[in-house]
Amino acid sequence: MRGTYVLVLALERPTTLEVGSLGSLAFDAGTYAYVGSAFGPGGFARVDRHAELARGERETRHWHVDYLLGCPDASLENPVFFPDERRECELARSIPGDQVRGFGSSDCECAGHLIDAPPDRDVLEALLESGGCLEAPSSESDAS
Repeated sequence: MRGTYVLVLALERPTTLEVGSLGSLAFDAGTYAYVGSAFGPGGFARVDRHAELARGERETRHWHVDYLLGCPDASLENPVFFPDERRECELARSIPGDQVRGFGSSDCECAGHLIDAPPDRDVLEALLESGGCLEAPSSESDAS
């Protein structure tokens, strides 16, 4: 199954991280929402890969969000799925909070796809009201 996803993350304390080509970025403690797309090979399996990295089961960082997920003070709270919908840029602009400039948006004209957001419950409610779901739907091809 493919579509758009949003990872709701919690950062326990302020931290500064080297984030690939973006260099050194400072992050305040709090809630963040990262908007990504999963239309390539594997679809929503990409979210599983992000979760494995957040749990310390993977080391390799492919995307900007992986640097944040790999931080010991960060935790993945909730992924929200938008099956079969190309809404990455729309959602990045509509989630309440401040976009982190350049983060996750190297292939579009958005300010950023990581949002320094209000508390996670508010973000989660807004995403669900926008049509998101908390579980990745399975497709017929996943069952075979």
